[in-house]
Amino acid sequence: MNLFRKKSVTSNAAPSSLNKVLGAFDLTMLGIGAIIGTGIFVLTGVAAADYAGPALILSFIIAGLACTFAALCYSEFASMIPQAGSAYTYSYVAFGEVFAWILGWDMVLEYGLASSAVASGWSGYFQSLLSGFGIHFPKFLTSAFDPSNGTYIDLPAVIIVLLVTFILTRGVRESAKLNTIMVIVKLAVVALFIVVGVWYVEPTNWTPFMPMGFSGVTAGAAVVVFAYFGFDAVSTAAEEVKNPQRNLPIGIISALTVCTILYIVVSLILTGIVPFDQLGVKDPVAFALAFIKQDWAAGFISLGAIVGITTVLMVMMFGQSRLFYAISKDGLLPGKLSKVNKKTQVPVTSTWITGILVALFAGLIPLNRLAELTNIGTLFAFSAVSLGILVLRKTHPNLKRGFRTPWVPVIPVLAIVFCVYLMLQLSAFTWKGFVVWLAIGLVIYFVYGYRNSKLNSNNQIGNDSDQSA
Repeated sequence: MNLFRKKSVTSNAAPSSLNKVLGAFDLTMLGIGAIIGTGIFVLTGVAAADYAGPALILSFIIAGLACTFAALCYSEFASMIPQAGSAYTYSYVAFGEVFAWILGWDMVLEYGLASSAVASGWSGYFQSLLSGFGIHFPKFLTSAFDPSNGTYIDLPAVIIVLLVTFILTRGVRESAKLNTIMVIVKLAVVALFIVVGVWYVEPTNWTPFMPMGFSGVTAGAAVVVFAYFGFDAVSTAAEEVKNPQRNLPIGIISALTVCTILYIVVSLILTGIVPFDQLGVKDPVAFALAFIKQDWAAGFISLGAIVGITTVLMVMMFGQSRLFYAISKDGLLPGKLSKVNKKTQVPVTSTWITGILVALFAGLIPLNRLAELTNIGTLFAFSAVSLGILVLRKTHPNLKRGFRTPWVPVIPVLAIVFCVYLMLQLSAFTWKGFVVWLAIGLVIYFVYGYRNSKLNSNNQIGNDSDQSA
């Protein structure tokens, strides 16, 4: 069994039938759309209250450094192999098929749980906003399945997932335009918080700065790394990008830079306004403005959070559908998942399957600790891509690269060290769940994927000889 057969770098895929319409600005907006949302509007409060305290800024810096190092590696791969699938596709070239499947299966977990968690967060903000107008859903429709609490399905989460799925099937150009509009709205809302909140910062709230010690800071970093996930989703759009060798690196690095700066500023102001031990709420940014009696601004923040979290959900589900498309195109999943609608040039089947699965998880399953699986999956993918840069610099040194990761091997090694360190901060429960998920994936691969792989049926095994693009 040739488990390590590789796709060649230059001729490893059939011509794409997706619509190449995205530029560098669109990609930057996609990245910001995925990154700015749950991280600022939800995670900041929990991470400060439960883990890092005012030292949350250090948690964001550590997570940001890990993701910056990984993003530089992603950018080189994206400029070299501009195809859908992100880490899955890159590892197919660098490590071989079985590792590519493991990464792809890992990312299914990553995107699926992330989308479900985001939809649940959206539901919470939406119900909170409606309650301000005296509108309430029946209790059994307000949260995931928990008969002891009288709840059976989170209907708002299901509705928003299906609505986003419908929007994504309309076409990537239309989805990107709507995403850009919503990103501008939520950036304006974040700016409103900064402008209003900065005048109410009390430096005494930053003392003690590190109440849970450095271990709290690193545990907080392992939690908030979820907030940086968006740049990975940008690379899944590779086959729909004009001039991907240039635009993908610009989009990835620009989005990460903008969002890291905003996270640091917001976390400083947030912990300066409210004592950190009071921030364990689901809407910390709106809560902070209400805390300083700026209720008019808190209302805008809640509305902006709903818009912001919607863009996160849209980009996450976009990434999941393109991942299914890429894996299916290689034969490791059924072919229907890679069929593209002739009119909209969108993989409609992949998009609707993504939507239905996410709706079921978001509507019925309380995610709680399972959300940590998103982080371990993300960090695992980041580590693998960074290692792949070291491998391809050795095996294919003469390949044309539109972007070259600087200071190799230092940057990839730092990315691996940071990501593995953050993975080790996660709970034993998370590691057990991750191993079980990968084991299920390997069963699927050996039952279906290995036999139906395009490399198997066509006997097209990429060699390791240097090729120039």
